[in-house]
Amino acid sequence: MAKTLLLLIRTFARYTERTAFERPLTSGVAYAVRVLHSEREQFEKQQGWTIKRMDTLEKDPVHKDDYNPDLLEPSPIQEEYAPVIFAQDIVSHVVSLDMLSGKEDRENVLRARKSGKGVLTAPFRLLKTNRLGVILTFAVYKRDLPSNATPNERIQATDGYLGGVFDIESLVEKLLQQLASKQTILVNVLDTTNHSHPISMYGLNASDDGLEHVSHLNFGDPFRKHEMRCRFKQKPPWPWLAITTSIGILVIALLVGHIFHATVNRIAKVEDDCHKMMELKKQAEAADVAKSQFLATVSHEIRTPMNGVLGMLHMLMDTVLDDTQLDYVRTAQASGRALVALINEVLDQAKIESGKLELEEVQFDLRAVLDDVLSLFSGKSQDKGVELAVYISDRVPEMLIGDPGRFRQIITNLMGNSIKFTEKGHILVTVHLVEEVVDSIEVETESSWKSTLSGFPVADRRHSWKGFRAFSQEGSIHCFSDSINLIISVEDTGEGIPLEAQSRVFTPFMQVGPSISRTHGGTGIGLSISKCLVNLMKGEIGFVSIPKIGSTFTFTAVFSSGCSSSKEYKGQQVNNQSNTVSSEFQGMRALVVDPRPVRAKVSRYHIQRLGIHVEVVSDWNQCLSSISKGNSAIHMVLIEQEVWDRDLNSSTLFINNLDKINHVTPPKAFLLSNSISSSRANNATSGVCNLTVIPKPLRASMLAATLQRAMGVGNKVNPRNGELPSLSLRNLLLGRKILIVDDNNVNLKVAAGALKKYGADVVSAMRGIEAIELLAPPHEFDACFMDIQMPEMDGFEATRRIRDMEQNINDRIQFGELSVENYKNISNWHVPILAMTADVIQATHEECLRCGMDGYVSKPFEAEQLYREVSRFFQ
Repeated sequence: MAKTLLLLIRTFARYTERTAFERPLTSGVAYAVRVLHSEREQFEKQQGWTIKRMDTLEKDPVHKDDYNPDLLEPSPIQEEYAPVIFAQDIVSHVVSLDMLSGKEDRENVLRARKSGKGVLTAPFRLLKTNRLGVILTFAVYKRDLPSNATPNERIQATDGYLGGVFDIESLVEKLLQQLASKQTILVNVLDTTNHSHPISMYGLNASDDGLEHVSHLNFGDPFRKHEMRCRFKQKPPWPWLAITTSIGILVIALLVGHIFHATVNRIAKVEDDCHKMMELKKQAEAADVAKSQFLATVSHEIRTPMNGVLGMLHMLMDTVLDDTQLDYVRTAQASGRALVALINEVLDQAKIESGKLELEEVQFDLRAVLDDVLSLFSGKSQDKGVELAVYISDRVPEMLIGDPGRFRQIITNLMGNSIKFTEKGHILVTVHLVEEVVDSIEVETESSWKSTLSGFPVADRRHSWKGFRAFSQEGSIHCFSDSINLIISVEDTGEGIPLEAQSRVFTPFMQVGPSISRTHGGTGIGLSISKCLVNLMKGEIGFVSIPKIGSTFTFTAVFSSGCSSSKEYKGQQVNNQSNTVSSEFQGMRALVVDPRPVRAKVSRYHIQRLGIHVEVVSDWNQCLSSISKGNSAIHMVLIEQEVWDRDLNSSTLFINNLDKINHVTPPKAFLLSNSISSSRANNATSGVCNLTVIPKPLRASMLAATLQRAMGVGNKVNPRNGELPSLSLRNLLLGRKILIVDDNNVNLKVAAGALKKYGADVVSAMRGIEAIELLAPPHEFDACFMDIQMPEMDGFEATRRIRDMEQNINDRIQFGELSVENYKNISNWHVPILAMTADVIQATHEECLRCGMDGYVSKPFEAEQLYREVSRFFQ
């Protein structure tokens, strides 16, 4: 929409500039639109500016150098407004001014639309130039009106107002240049509408002695009267000269009238062109809406069978396959997921262009979201040997209120690009409060490159902060009591972005270059979508990139605090699982051996999340000294692989000496490795019994499970390859009776197969009306998975009817109209209903809750998401 308005403004300016020769007497042309008060808020939001008042300028004229439209006050509240939206370049300063807030212009506008004729103002000082001028105004109507239309009909049909500006001094000087230059004749132009008090529009006051000639001027407005008076400055000329001069003046007067008549006709032509432009604008908007609807419909129709394909492939992987078949299935599954991701990106872009993309406001755990993203890219980073890490400041609350899905989408896009273009070094995600880093923007040292996560040089993220409003003196950080201003950076040591391509990084469907496109693929809309999402989160995004060094993308976002006080969130942990784990490690002490401060800080952050006190040392000597002389026992030593590989003999000797330390229980040793499957890690730990390898990237659940097994505390189940959620799901769903409602037979098979895999007793239905009948109390179902889009009756309507039916029975049981014994002794019926949807866009979530659903899961089912949803009902 904004692009369409900008195009119309530029078209109007170019058109009036190129046709200015047809209006030689006008100083500019402008168009004001009629806006009712009820439409003002939407109009200002659409235009991107506030309607300004004009009467202040009329009372206190300013010099052109002091004129600044941005400093003008908003127009006062009134029934309607007439803000200028189109203007010729030379009068572009009048855009956004309300013509109805100025005394002269208001009378002019009201008379013009009521009469249907051109109306001329009294002479006044023009804005910015401060020269004397008049404005000829015509009303622009939405439809053709008959010549006998009533004033009220004309007012109701008014769409806007077209005005031509006339600089009187320039006008007369051009017409009478030769006569004025001889300095023998004085010329005065007067507004004689009020005959007793004429207004001088041009010329100096002079005595009335001598011969004077008076000519009447017609400017196109019969309401106003004008005269041109000519007199001799010195002695009267010969009679024949006076006659000749009079004839010349008469010819000039006729010429002026003709030019004004031509100007009026030309303005009428511009009015017709403006009507056509408005029609084209409406057609463009309709085409844009149709395109968005088409993309949304087609995307959903493609995604539905694709979810069936992915679900069947997932079920196929649970059967007995040889290595070749398993490789084929995994390849097909990866290709299908890539296609679904592409469809989702195209749908997001369509929603952005149509202005229908909205954000959720729900409570979420920021650290858990970033752990999920780390899990998504951990396999690729280990395959490449690239170190992947996340660090979140302790001052960032555990729980926030915002849209976790869209925040995850931004991080996923940025990290996906980093993984794609990084072959060595590291990728580091950092999250801080804006208040933490706002004072460090100017701090730059030579050693900053050397103290990075992997030791490779990086593009300093502080360079990308300098353009952010939040870091400027004029910027406005959202400092409400519950607002949380975050700044997130994604730093990599990849290829970097070529200088010539950096200006188009956020342009939709634009690749960095052909070679990059062929090598790495992608649609080129991920960063564009990310920028839009950041803007919706009231933030900013920027980057700094150095070819062959790397790139750092940084963005800000505003959330609300999910805790009632600042003290509350400091005691929280990542999630329910982490709360249980942290109690098992409470009071334990760990020693991290790492010479790199950044990397050690990341390790400390993840270990401290489990409630473990962490101390950092840089080498073996400091480590042994801390273990031997420490007042408190060290329970675990975590060694960075770089330290281990530096001297294998010293490393092995250190591990052997741990058993000889005079403690009741010697500390356990762990190796922090980038790739658990790498030959170097296997060779390094061969022959060392008392050493457990912890693969990176570090995450709370993975780290906790590894430490539990090694330390002999808590749940010792190995969570690798999804075993933990699978076992937990089996414990939750075993023996549960679940109803699945979906009109697509393939989706029914996929959903039923997934739930039966975890021991559930599944019943299927293909229509919403069947679900209502099956879920009529009393029934034996423990839960229902309901598809949203179904013929005859969609999932939303079916759920509403089920909730109404349950509420009716509950009320009748409460008032004694029904016997609770006939309803299995249950007095409050409420079956958990979860929506099944292929729409990964978060906009459907609110509608699900509004109609009475308890949650929703995406198709095909993912074990972790399914566990997260059903665990709220089955314990």
